[in-house]
Amino acid sequence: MALIFKRLFSTKKLTWLFSLGLILTLSVFIKQYIELKNIRAFNQDIAEGKSPHVFMNSFEARYATAYWLTTKERYKEASILFSNLLPIATNNQKAAIHYNIGNIFFRRALALNGTDMTVKNETEYLFRQAKTAYMLSIKIDNHAWDVKHNLDRILMILPANPVPGIGDSDSPGLILGNVPIGLP
Repeated sequence: MALIFKRLFSTKKLTWLFSLGLILTLSVFIKQYIELKNIRAFNQDIAEGKSPHVFMNSFEARYATAYWLTTKERYKEASILFSNLLPIATNNQKAAIHYNIGNIFFRRALALNGTDMTVKNETEYLFRQAKTAYMLSIKIDNHAWDVKHNLDRILMILPANPVPGIGDSDSPGLILGNVPIGLP
């Protein structure tokens, strides 16, 4: 038995086995180090508002670019980028995308409305688009309280039953008494 054990696990064979294990471990370590370095570079580029040089076509890079465009009030480009991400997104990602699209419509409507009531129809359209996007987000993930909060604000702003054909004097229009504070 001891003789068989010595043949199977000779010093030379054990040396080769441990050397192979060391090489394998080092290669995994180097791969993980490079990946961590790329992730840090990606996060740094996103934090600075630059286009990332690594993971350029990843979902995260395109999502971050769309979000950055939203913060710079370039809503049209952001909406297009968010919409293009929907086919490849998971359910949670789809909920987040619809939430961000809703926020885009909500911000545009609030900025457009201001105190000028001559843009009532366009503002109401934007609020309704925001409502639709928030409702899609809630259908996908109904645990998102930020979405529910913003939907609640939209529902308070929109008239309950819009009636077409009634003059401006008969319809109070949009009432902005419950404008949310600090949209995300």
